[in-house]
Amino acid sequence: MAIKINKVIGSSAPEELKKALQKVAIRWGDVVEDMESLQVFPLKGAMTNEVYQINWPTKNGDHHKKVLVRIYGKGVELFFNRDDEIRTFECMSRHGQGPRLLGRFSDGRVEEFIHARTLSAADLRDPEISALIATKLREFHNLDMPGRKEILLWSRMRTWLSEAKSLCSPKDAEEFKLDILEDEINFLEKELTLDGQEIGFCHNDLQYGNIMMDEETRAITIIDYEYASFNPVAYDLANHFCEMAADYHSETPHILDYSKYPALEERKRFVCIYLSSEGNKPSEEEVEQLVNDAEKYTLVNHVLWGLWGLISGYVNEIDFDYTEYARQRFQQYRLSKSRILCLGDNNFSMTTETDKSTCILD
Repeated sequence: MAIKINKVIGSSAPEELKKALQKVAIRWGDVVEDMESLQVFPLKGAMTNEVYQINWPTKNGDHHKKVLVRIYGKGVELFFNRDDEIRTFECMSRHGQGPRLLGRFSDGRVEEFIHARTLSAADLRDPEISALIATKLREFHNLDMPGRKEILLWSRMRTWLSEAKSLCSPKDAEEFKLDILEDEINFLEKELTLDGQEIGFCHNDLQYGNIMMDEETRAITIIDYEYASFNPVAYDLANHFCEMAADYHSETPHILDYSKYPALEERKRFVCIYLSSEGNKPSEEEVEQLVNDAEKYTLVNHVLWGLWGLISGYVNEIDFDYTEYARQRFQQYRLSKSRILCLGDNNFSMTTETDKSTCILD
């Protein structure tokens, strides 16, 4: 249902938004500059920002142009640096990836509207679409992006843990065991820091809502780079696999169904296509190694996004049960830690080398 531009509820500076849109209108020249003539449609499924599609009448009245307006969510500055994200956005555009930046205002931006459809939860399980995503993800990881190619993951986790400790009530701090979580992060970093692991430019938020597909060309576009940074590529694969448990357009978007987590053969197929996309057929050992590395990094995903949910529950006003989402991520961490790392117990605490037993991950 269309709304008026003044009803874009997340913007604290609607006049700035209008000025940004008017600048776009002047550059285009063929659209109506009257802001009241715009058709504004809220887009569902975003959990950090509010996103709107704007249909813009042209002066000859034959058709509309479209832009996308993104209103930044409350408190998101706790998770990433907005200036860094904008630089990434602009650099991605120069690489021919994603939408172009059309305008900025204090609490949001105007983006090129991509004429492609956002994927659904079910699309991630379609073998043909999944193969396209795997190929595109390999291309994404190989992008020549500015900055030192250093892993951001561990420092980000510690920063988010510090934010969670400062925001949480004593009850939540006790429930989510924030007092021992730093030990868990230290343990995971030691366990997962491997010699020779591939570092690439990772998206870090590969849920279906951040992946679009042109129905005619079948071209895949990965969008929204707030969390993008250099990280182990196995972490990004793990993030994508974990997101298959989610359906953010259901009646209970915060509920995760881990029965939908991809089985071993599905993960192997994805990794094989990912590694083969540059024309070199990987060995079975290479595929198995990356599959196993990604499985280990699901643990890091659970902790990181658990912290994200916990913090968001205190700072974000979007209608989403962030705290329950966090609860499920930490629960899944506890349930899967021993199986994945072959530990002798299933405690949410540090485990020594002597507690381990020899096993196969899957």
